Amino acid sequence: MKHIVLFRLFLLFMLFFPSLQAKDKYLDNHSCNECHERIYEEFQTSVHSHSYFTNTLHQTIADSISKEKYSCATCHMPMADNIKDLISGEARPNKSNKTHTDGVSCFFCHTVAYVRTAHKFNINTKARQAKGYKPTLYGRLDNPDDSDKHSSVSNPVYAKKVCMGCHSHKLNDNNTTIFRAMDEKQDSISCINCHMPEVDGGAEKMDKRARGHHASHKFLGIHDVEFRKTGMDINITTEDKKLTVTLKNKMTHPLIIQPARAKFLKIEIDRAGKVIWKNYKKEPSEDKQGYFSYSFTQEDKKVIIPAHATGRTVNNVDAKSSRVLDYAVPVLQKEDKIHISLYVQLVKSDCAIVVELDDSNLTKPQLMKEVVFIQN
Repeated sequence: MKHIVLFRLFLLFMLFFPSLQAKDKYLDNHSCNECHERIYEEFQTSVHSHSYFTNTLHQTIADSISKEKYSCATCHMPMADNIKDLISGEARPNKSNKTHTDGVSCFFCHTVAYVRTAHKFNINTKARQAKGYKPTLYGRLDNPDDSDKHSSVSNPVYAKKVCMGCHSHKLNDNNTTIFRAMDEKQDSISCINCHMPEVDGGAEKMDKRARGHHASHKFLGIHDVEFRKTGMDINITTEDKKLTVTLKNKMTHPLIIQPARAKFLKIEIDRAGKVIWKNYKKEPSEDKQGYFSYSFTQEDKKVIIPAHATGRTVNNVDAKSSRVLDYAVPVLQKEDKIHISLYVQLVKSDCAIVVELDDSNLTKPQLMKEVVFIQN
């Protein structure tokens, strides 16, 4: 409780004595490697480490929206030392600027003092630094260690709202939701427990307090083959000429979140080595109930890039909920095999065409989960 009171006093002090504030000292990602080698290595494998310059999909979509303004900087280049100029179009991303190339940097995440809920997107309030003082980094550890580079404070926002600054929701200028992952009643603990599980090894090289474990900074997600198997359960029942597939979403966010992405079912019935039925012929989107994605319109015309969309529809499976899908199939015989696979396409085919993206690693469907049912 004491550290919470001290933290609040610090914020009040900085609010009423702005003359003591100075331009923030920035600690780049690599500087963290000196003491937090294992965490740095984990972070370097994460999507958070990617920037405008290393995330092909993000750069392509951002440039297709505007080659002048970089409005995505709020979440994708949050530590930019000229972020207002990037958003207004007075500046462009600069590959020689560390605050541009560090992506969602260590320093950014660990200096979020407060998250304000807002209509279009949530606002991360950064902690200010007093002139002549080391920066203060925040986290969830009790009694964290200070270093010659920074002070450390346990901040309750890291158990409640820290992920909601960027991962909650985003509405465009037409008040159309183009992204939604979390609702206002959620806290960040559910995100942290899943995407940042405890792993062996202390947070610092010296591990002065012999903690012996730390929260993984790989930020496991859809790009991890094993991790993406864990979010959904697939159950099958059959009756006469009906196949029922029940999808259970075990995650605390919807099945589909990103507007460029699609997830879909591929269902095949195999009889004696021959496929006798499929849920689609050519394109997965033919199966309207088993194809999960966002669709956007602008003045009643279909659009792929949602930046200026005026309406949307989405086929989804909500957080912690189930969806029952019924299919009319041939009468099943004993030993018929039903193969059901859930795939993710990191970039939908129509999106890749519109933004002229040619990257098979992003457009090729990748298996999330597969089950096989044998008819009795």
